[in-house]
Amino acid sequence: MARALGTGIVGGCFPEGAVLPGEAVLLARFGVSRTVLREAVKTLSGKGMLEARTRVGTRVRERAAWNLFDRDVLAWSLDAGIDRRFLRDLAEIRLAIEPAAAALAAERRTDDDIARLDSCVAAMRDAAGLDPAFASADLAFHLALADASGNVFMHSVGAVTEAALDVVFRMSRPTDPEAHETSWRAHAAIAAAIRAGDPAAAARTTEVVVRDGLRNGAAAVEAASPRPTLVPVPRGARP
Repeated sequence: MARALGTGIVGGCFPEGAVLPGEAVLLARFGVSRTVLREAVKTLSGKGMLEARTRVGTRVRERAAWNLFDRDVLAWSLDAGIDRRFLRDLAEIRLAIEPAAAALAAERRTDDDIARLDSCVAAMRDAAGLDPAFASADLAFHLALADASGNVFMHSVGAVTEAALDVVFRMSRPTDPEAHETSWRAHAAIAAAIRAGDPAAAARTTEVVVRDGLRNGAAAVEAASPRPTLVPVPRGARP
């Protein structure tokens, strides 16, 4: 029940600021008990998506109030479909965190961290761009990067956004041999900077990879469903 309402909210069936239909209407529509419905509303309220008001009803809160780091909310967003806004927002949080994580990794990495990063790069190199194995290795690289930072919060953010990154990486994986080589070599440059203990280079090369991923993801969304141009991530963004 929570998933049905959650996906309806994320997908716009229940728009931000709107009041949900009355309890009797929802009970009839979904065929659940009053207890189940109330527990679902309570769950969504805890995720920042709904707000009950006396004599007004249950209102859908503005998107800014939603807990987008909640795994359920993220999953529902993916179910509703990735659009340019989702890609932009994800890219912006990645730009705020991943270059900083790479810089920390250059200072704190262990031999095991380097081995994991090198293994991911090798897997990306050996898999053709359209092979799902490429996207899997790409995701594993970025999760290993978060771990190598030695920062538990960066690790947690990486784990939460894993599902979103997996979808985005599968959408944006390279479609030709030249793009495939460019991509795995860019990741190899990140690993090399971390191995060399160069925080500035690690951050810089990671930012390049994230921005390239945004462009490739936007192109994939555009090809699937032509719409207005994606709003670019500000060039001034830095960790």
